[in-house]
Amino acid sequence: MNMAVVEYGVDINLLKGKVLSGGKITKDEALELASSELDELCRSADEIRERFCGNAFDFCSIINGKSGGCTENCKFCSQSAHHNTDIAKYSLIGEGEAVEGARYNFDRGVGRFAIVTAGRAMNDAEIDELCKNYESIGNHCGVFKCASHGLLRADQLTRLKNAGVRRYHSNLETSRNFFPQVCTTHSYDDKITTIKNARSAGLEVCSGGIFGIGETMEDRIDMALDLRELGVKSVPVNILSPIPGTPLENNEVLSNDEARRIVAIYRFILPDAMIRMAGGRGLLPDKGESVFRSGANAATTGDLLTTTGTSINFDMALVKRLGYEAKFH
Repeated sequence: MNMAVVEYGVDINLLKGKVLSGGKITKDEALELASSELDELCRSADEIRERFCGNAFDFCSIINGKSGGCTENCKFCSQSAHHNTDIAKYSLIGEGEAVEGARYNFDRGVGRFAIVTAGRAMNDAEIDELCKNYESIGNHCGVFKCASHGLLRADQLTRLKNAGVRRYHSNLETSRNFFPQVCTTHSYDDKITTIKNARSAGLEVCSGGIFGIGETMEDRIDMALDLRELGVKSVPVNILSPIPGTPLENNEVLSNDEARRIVAIYRFILPDAMIRMAGGRGLLPDKGESVFRSGANAATTGDLLTTTGTSINFDMALVKRLGYEAKFH
């Protein structure tokens, strides 16, 4: 047995074998991994990723479809009206801009595209406009359409589905226990309800969280276990970029090793999910290369984005060098 595993008092190989044979690790076992030898943990997570997901790598891109003025008070967010941040504010983008963004990314090999809007939810008139945008995107390119528009009702989500949207995004953000420390204008259960509404509308679900907001490792693991219970297969991992004017502006950015450990533990808990490096990846010194060797196998990319810190060409070359094949399914 690897002596590093024994030294740390955690039998990583035993837990890896449990996952590879189709078992589920418990919360206590996941907490043990939080104190395990990092390199061994990451190698094992990558073995699990390869067994359950192969070498497929899933890219997505987004466009900010409505910016600023959000009524919610999420402490990490620059778009909250509760915080004094220097961001652009605008209403829903037009059909032409949405189509242009989708085609630009699709033509460069990015198979998924989402319009993301600020705000607690969209009203029915805004949903009408968004549906027109999604229908127009579908008429111009074959991109897989995703959407992120807040805490929508089931009937609104059904309308998006009928307009060609296939996946809905709604992050849990953190654990149920820590959520009230991050946001008080809506609840963890509001998030759960939205996810269930999306499922009832026939949509796939994308849901993850943001890390470095003051949460503990137990909070991270609790969220992953909830995602497993909900059957979520696309899990964004966002790293906090401390934004001046928000309550978290002085938080320390996660280290590369901490990001690797989070991703590796998530792979043990969610063996067949697409674990997606999203916002804040550009804060990592290697732009995510080491986390893509630690169990992550998806990313948000795009030349028009500011939070990834990378370009489409950079990301495509990176994953090819790591032995992945960019594709979506």
